[in-house]
Amino acid sequence: MIKVGDTLPAATLMEFSEVEGNGCSIGPNAVDVTKASAGKTIALFALPGAFTPTCSAKHVPGYLEKFNELKAAGVDEIWCVSVNDAFVMGAWARETKSGGKVRMLADGSAAFAQATGLTLDLSARGMGLRSNRYSMLVKDGKVGTLNVEAPGKFEVSDAATMLAQAKA
Repeated sequence: MIKVGDTLPAATLMEFSEVEGNGCSIGPNAVDVTKASAGKTIALFALPGAFTPTCSAKHVPGYLEKFNELKAAGVDEIWCVSVNDAFVMGAWARETKSGGKVRMLADGSAAFAQATGLTLDLSARGMGLRSNRYSMLVKDGKVGTLNVEAPGKFEVSDAATMLAQAKA
């Protein structure tokens, strides 16, 4: 499992863009994790799935609510990573109105989740291999803090915890 001090795995996530600009075409665009995290402080949170109850009602709204405070604490970008395809993540971004605040990044084949060692097998519930719920503060591609939730919990990967860590 990835730990504090480790470099993020070399992986490609996908991001859906509805508006052309900033070097991104309309549609899914590849995001090279190594390049995208270089020289930045990123509040990254991962979750089992878009549109799932805790993720939609608590996790994403918390990061949207704390956006300005996280930016003031030195966070350059906020990433939400989920084992969904880019189209689902794009629809979720529209639904949550997260554009310009939280980058909704798709890990469609769970390659990033597997590379971090933070997977959750939800096959018994018909969801297959997913990401565990966690957050991490990443500085220049290296894990500065890591908050992994216990199964079924939402206690340490929230935006308030991330904000306290970003301020420390």
